[in-house]
Amino acid sequence: MAKTERIQNMTEGRPARLLLTFAVPLMLGNVFQQLYTVVDTAIVGQALGVSALAALGAADWFNWLVLGMVTGLAQGFSIYMSQRFGANDEEGLNRSVGVTVVLAAALAVLLTAVSELALLPVLRLMGTPEEVMGGTVTYLAIMFGGIPIIMAYNVLGSILRALGDSRTPLYAMVLASLLNIGLDLLFVVVFHWGIAGAVVATLIAQLFAAGYCFLAVRRVRVLHLRKEHFVPEKALVLRLLGLGTPVAAQNLIIAVGGMVVQSVVNRYGVLFVAGFTATNKLYGILEIAATSFGYAVTTFVGQNLGAGRNRRIRAGMRAATWLALVTSGIITAAVLLFGRAALGLFISGTAEEVAYSTEVAVHYLDIMAVCLAVLYMLHIYRSGLMGLGDTVIPMVSGVVEFAMRISVALLLPMLLGQEGIFYAEVIAWAGAAALLVTSFLVRLRKLKPEAET
Repeated sequence: MAKTERIQNMTEGRPARLLLTFAVPLMLGNVFQQLYTVVDTAIVGQALGVSALAALGAADWFNWLVLGMVTGLAQGFSIYMSQRFGANDEEGLNRSVGVTVVLAAALAVLLTAVSELALLPVLRLMGTPEEVMGGTVTYLAIMFGGIPIIMAYNVLGSILRALGDSRTPLYAMVLASLLNIGLDLLFVVVFHWGIAGAVVATLIAQLFAAGYCFLAVRRVRVLHLRKEHFVPEKALVLRLLGLGTPVAAQNLIIAVGGMVVQSVVNRYGVLFVAGFTATNKLYGILEIAATSFGYAVTTFVGQNLGAGRNRRIRAGMRAATWLALVTSGIITAAVLLFGRAALGLFISGTAEEVAYSTEVAVHYLDIMAVCLAVLYMLHIYRSGLMGLGDTVIPMVSGVVEFAMRISVALLLPMLLGQEGIFYAEVIAWAGAAALLVTSFLVRLRKLKPEAET
């Protein structure tokens, strides 16, 4: 359970140490969260074969689109909380938490209804292969039915992170991941529920994580919610939506670009889709440290902006940049050395099927690994802008990612064949990172050092 001392004031102390101590528990938590995906995929791929693995791959980007909107809203709403906490505004903090809960509940219901209605039309528009359509529909229909659970976990975790507590979400995710592994084996291997068993296991584990974080939030002394804090005052609703909607829209735009890429990938057949899917499942692991540093940066910048400590924002961003570059370099080396062995966890079938899918997966993974530092800069500077309260430029960066991703996905294969599709992702990172770094540096110059107290 969370205790008050886990709340962390990031307006005092060495920025590098604060960022590391905040980010490391998030990294560990994200490692376990990725176990949801990795274990589901490994068990499905090994127990049910290449076609089932391709079915999960065909679901990836549409699933990410919807869940990205959930996480984007939660992250955007938490920016205002961190600013109020940094400013020692307890009443403002409590009001922002209460209204966030009301907004999140309403949006979860809306997203569930829209996602279920759009499921079949979107999959057909993407050209999902008929031989995997049934498994893909099963996976997404159940997952989308659990959107309120996923929203609850993300909002509760974001509240804790906004207050500097990154350890409680870690403990929740460790326990939930272990539960998920056990349920995966039970539902898929023992009960033979197939793809449905894997997604049901994931949702049960997410429900457990949400419950754990809920109990933790109730124990935070600075939060003393009353009925009036849940009244959705217009000004505060607009403020929260102004922060959360652009982040959600950014994720939506990125995901739509990914869906276009997936529609191109689908043209190359089930074995190519399976190889592409295996790498995409490891992509989440490559990104873990980037997203963790990103959350740390948003909280650090938000709290220090609220406190008027602008020089610390500059120092924190310098520290975050170096931490991200070193970390991405270490991960790149590890992937180049051990990536092929890791991909073997996901792919099964005849010798010919395994050989073809594995070569597709290894080639794609190596390209992403070499360009990983670009992705890390994207996360650091996007998160810095969000901490400053600017969620519009990050949304525009999503548009840049979208344009770059679909342009490369649609045009390069005409020149290079299927080789061209491997470069859509990294070129999209580069375009977005260039915009975000430039925009942050411009915003940084506008901060007045003399405002610091």
